[in-house]
Amino acid sequence: MSLAQKLDAIREAGAKRIPAEKRAVMGAATRALRESGIADGFIKVGDPLPEFALRSARGQVVRSADLLNRGAVVLTVFRGHW
Repeated sequence: MSLAQKLDAIREAGAKRIPAEKRAVMGAATRALRESGIADGFIKVGDPLPEFALRSARGQVVRSADLLNRGAVVLTVFRGHW
């Protein structure tokens, strides 16, 4: 399954479990952010990733250099809490 297909599946699952009124609020917030131009400062596909070290959910320090030594890295940031 390609990354695009996986992302589509995630969107479809979200559409089924997130109430329409909440999806509307999330969609409006996403549109406002896009229109603000904030994405102009985002790291683009193919740009070098700045080095980082973050704690995993298990409290272990994860370093980007270590991950890159193992292959390509996809970084996703979740706002909010679980």
